[in-house]
Amino acid sequence: MIVNSHDVVCDAEYTMWVENIKQSYRSAQANATLRANYEKLKWNWNMGGELVIRKAEERWGSGVVEQISLDLQAEFPGNKGLSADNLWAMKRWYSFYADKIRNEKLVRSVQELYRVDKEENTLGIVSFPDIFSLIPWGYHLDIIRLTNTLPEALFYIKKVINEGWKRPALQRYLKSKLYDKQEGAISNFKEQLPVHQAELVQEITKENYDFGFVELPPDYTELNLEIALEKHISRFLMELGNGFAFIGRQKEIIVDGVSRKIDMLFYHVRLHCYIVVELKAVRFAPEFAGKLNFYVNAVNEILRGKNDNPTIGLLICSDMKQTEVRYSFKGLSTPIGVATYDNVQIADIERELPSIEQLQQKIKQLEMQIKAHSPNSRCPKEKDKKADL
Repeated sequence: MIVNSHDVVCDAEYTMWVENIKQSYRSAQANATLRANYEKLKWNWNMGGELVIRKAEERWGSGVVEQISLDLQAEFPGNKGLSADNLWAMKRWYSFYADKIRNEKLVRSVQELYRVDKEENTLGIVSFPDIFSLIPWGYHLDIIRLTNTLPEALFYIKKVINEGWKRPALQRYLKSKLYDKQEGAISNFKEQLPVHQAELVQEITKENYDFGFVELPPDYTELNLEIALEKHISRFLMELGNGFAFIGRQKEIIVDGVSRKIDMLFYHVRLHCYIVVELKAVRFAPEFAGKLNFYVNAVNEILRGKNDNPTIGLLICSDMKQTEVRYSFKGLSTPIGVATYDNVQIADIERELPSIEQLQQKIKQLEMQIKAHSPNSRCPKEKDKKADL
């Protein structure tokens, strides 16, 4: 919006110039925020390093961290980041990574933390990894609390950065041990796709999907599961991962005049291909692979455009035996993966049904209503009046 002043010609060129200035200012604000986060986290890191390297508790006593907190807050009043609890957290944060970074067996993970060779300052504190500055302090505390190794911690850091996870999402994935499930679906991707695409497809699939966001009856069916996932499609898309676009449920395709319906159809914007998702509320059976193969071929023939990559099939079932799955892939030329799901919330049917006492009370109420509306329920006085007439 342009606010007019005197003696100014607000033409199109001027408007464009001002918009460019505004955009550059927004970028400067964002960069300033990132820089501020960088400096704050780097200070936290070095503070934790100071406590570790100097062996502060051994040198000045067990209450030294609380004393440092009091001294800092006296100098910088109102700063919650200088509490004793936060200083202890800085020490835990630094300690979690320092020994792991020094471990030569983890060279690959360390190289991902540092673009150049790491250096230590004169005190011996391991240098602050720049990638740490890209996520907030609270996220770091969740990661070190719920992970055990450097590769695992780095996995979650990169996920937060690349997929824009909010803190509740990070906490949910940490608790569900997403890192341990990242081997990807059991598949024939390597055999049926070009190397680069196979790696990407394997990366975007999971061995197990967390359906803890849906609630179903104890004897739920495949249809119940489909409807619940569609109802919570935003959560389902988050669980599938970045890049999935929902096309529809029970997507109809016509093959030789016969209507066929795909459980759920997606398009992946990074892979540039359709993804057919078939859901089974039971354990994997070999015939499931044949049906999925049929749907993948049908989508390739009917829906796939000239710029689309080959369609991928993903079967998600309640359980599976890996040997059965791998035998089922033999002879198939379409790229197919099989995964499992868990954590579906089972509805407490007994809790939802009325108790015997409630039913008896309801019956009494109905009996009273029926009696009140009965022709013979008029009071004696009304009968006498009618008799007199």
